[in-house]
Amino acid sequence: MFKKWTVNLTKDQEERLLETVTRGRVSARTIRRAYTLLYAWEGLLDEEIAERLRCHSNTVAHTRKDFQDRGLECIYDKPRPGAKPRLDGRGEAHLVALACSDPPDGESHWTLQLLADQMVVLGYTETVSRMTISRALANRKSSHG
Repeated sequence: MFKKWTVNLTKDQEERLLETVTRGRVSARTIRRAYTLLYAWEGLLDEEIAERLRCHSNTVAHTRKDFQDRGLECIYDKPRPGAKPRLDGRGEAHLVALACSDPPDGESHWTLQLLADQMVVLGYTETVSRMTISRALANRKSSHG
């Protein structure tokens, strides 16, 4: 089969890819893309690479093309657009302080909904869900103890 995008690696690029697939602290997609480039460099066809990596040959072809466009950066995911976080670090700090304070009059404790509502009232965010409050508090707890 005709290979539209050939992969020619320098010795340095080959070493970086080999390090990527052996160090173990990267995503499975990154490892698959690195192996794709290494196998392509060895001369394997897209179908052979796809069979070895248990992916579709279009995935292999896309990685080859992406290598031509982006170089070795193609093995890493591109940043994805998304909604701006409702709470930044400063907002999370205010949330923690609020959660550690006395609950509003008539309440025995803070609930996630009360915290969300109070964050809006205090002007720390325009809107925030209970789940965002829950995740923010859980993340703080797991990273600090």
